[in-house]
Amino acid sequence: VQLQASGGGLVEAGGSLRLSCTASGRTFNNNGVGWFRQAPGKEREFVAGSSWNGGNTVYSDSVKGRFTISRDNAKNTYYLQMNSLKPEDTAVYYCAANRRAYATTTTTDYNYWGQGTLVTVSS
Repeated sequence: VQLQASGGGLVEAGGSLRLSCTASGRTFNNNGVGWFRQAPGKEREFVAGSSWNGGNTVYSDSVKGRFTISRDNAKNTYYLQMNSLKPEDTAVYYCAANRRAYATTTTTDYNYWGQGTLVTVSS
């Protein structure tokens, strides 16, 4: 079972990126999924979560209104659209699937993790 995150890169402040996370080995169509990030010298933090069908989403206050989580269960792929990026968004972003069907901010609910993709936002 593998979650493969992609789409990271270097972008100027105010720009946009879309991260993708593709699952292989099994589907997570009945599971909530989420995105986390870890900046250098900081702990991993929750960014966004989605319920199994995308009907419910939750965001951290720092990204609310700028980031959008979505999913395409037919493709077994999840997305994080990031707009109005700021230098403080610079981090390694991880996708994850949780053991429940709903969106959750609780790290311990997530039991499958991708390898991370680096997002760097220049000022």
